[in-house]
Amino acid sequence: MMLNALEAPRRQLAEIDYALLWSGLLLLFTGMVMVYSASIAIAEAGRATGYQPAYYLTRHAIFLTIGLIAAAVAFQVPLKLWQRYAPLLFMVGVVLLAIVLIPGIGRDVNGARRWLPLGIVNLQPSELMKLFAVLYAADYTVRKINVMHDLKQAFLPMFGAMAVVGMLLLKEPDFGAFVVIISIAMGILFLGGLKARLFAMLIIGLLAAFAVLIIVSPYRRDRVFGFMDPWADAFGRGYQLSHSLIAFGRGELFGVGLGASVESFSTCLRRIPTSCWR
Repeated sequence: MMLNALEAPRRQLAEIDYALLWSGLLLLFTGMVMVYSASIAIAEAGRATGYQPAYYLTRHAIFLTIGLIAAAVAFQVPLKLWQRYAPLLFMVGVVLLAIVLIPGIGRDVNGARRWLPLGIVNLQPSELMKLFAVLYAADYTVRKINVMHDLKQAFLPMFGAMAVVGMLLLKEPDFGAFVVIISIAMGILFLGGLKARLFAMLIIGLLAAFAVLIIVSPYRRDRVFGFMDPWADAFGRGYQLSHSLIAFGRGELFGVGLGASVESFSTCLRRIPTSCWR
């Protein structure tokens, strides 16, 4: 028993993919630098931030710390337990996506109803659903491993589950989360051994569905046209992309330095024309 107890931490450490771990930490650190660099001008000029340049960096770091603690706790949960409760968690996610659409409960911001107000923070169920979709699709693939070649038994049940999630997300609307979750399900089904012919049919069907969703929705159609030609409406639908291209053109690969981006100051001038010059 003593030897087993001593070997347990070593086995747990052996399960860690250090390349993935350090890649994730590097992305988190890079994100903090980007948040700080992009927010210095606005934070320093805003009365609500107390004119503190590091206001958004501090806020981001607090939530990042909470996320890392939650990740450490989640890592301690055995995979068998995640697998056992994957269907239940998926159902919880579906319920949350439905609740957020109820008037008076879900928070409406700029015509999108995606958040549940919880006092000091807002919960976005679609973000939780991304994790729940990974767990559910992985558990589904394991349970259906022997029938992954069968359209009726392997594909249609997963298609139905993802269709329900997709309809709820498009009601918010949150097309970006819809694309991410569908991509997750497709990737796991492919890794799980879904027959190539069925997978090809799935891709063709999804591409057709995405095309229809874009065509029938004016705001999605405008976003696609804005992406294709941002300069056609540089101060409207192409504002974000055109200024991103300007930022890349000026800073090139390594940028112009922390907080020195002209685009950060142009955003500040657009939002707070007078206080930026204090």
